[in-house]
Amino acid sequence: MIRDTCQLISQGDLDTARLRILSGFPFVPLENAGRNYSDVQKTQIFIRDGFIDRYSGEKLVFPPVLRLMSKLMPDEFPYHSNWKMSECHIAYWQLSPTIDHIVPVARGGADEGSNWACTSQLRNSAKANWFLEELGWELHPPGDLREWDGLLHWYVDYANDHAEIKADPWFRGWLRTAENVIN
Repeated sequence: MIRDTCQLISQGDLDTARLRILSGFPFVPLENAGRNYSDVQKTQIFIRDGFIDRYSGEKLVFPPVLRLMSKLMPDEFPYHSNWKMSECHIAYWQLSPTIDHIVPVARGGADEGSNWACTSQLRNSAKANWFLEELGWELHPPGDLREWDGLLHWYVDYANDHAEIKADPWFRGWLRTAENVIN
């Protein structure tokens, strides 16, 4: 299709080239449905998917666990608010779960739980707006929380045992989220 269109362009037949593209490879604009999920919804998806990267099958870690490690060990496990790779531990990219739209919203996918998958920041960034088939990726089955819970329960226990963690609004918010989801 592209070769034939280029040949038509070379022949100076731009009108026929336009028709060829319109009939065989048309641009179809899609309405962007947006992205709208709360920390509670994210945590529910992380739990639903068993803290497993659904694109690789690798284990992921409940987000505040890594930040807690950075708070307690800033030199050994640095954090950067914009995840600047030269200043932030690579674990944030490899192990932090996030929500990805299996069918990208930019390509017509719905912004709803049935189209959400738990994945790492790294794979979410790599996947961008591609379909799994275009990347040669597959959707791995969810994990089993009895085998791996992303250290969610460890975080709840640790935060509840350490008043200084509960005093920090960011950590307290994630603690409330975790407790609401697991109770």
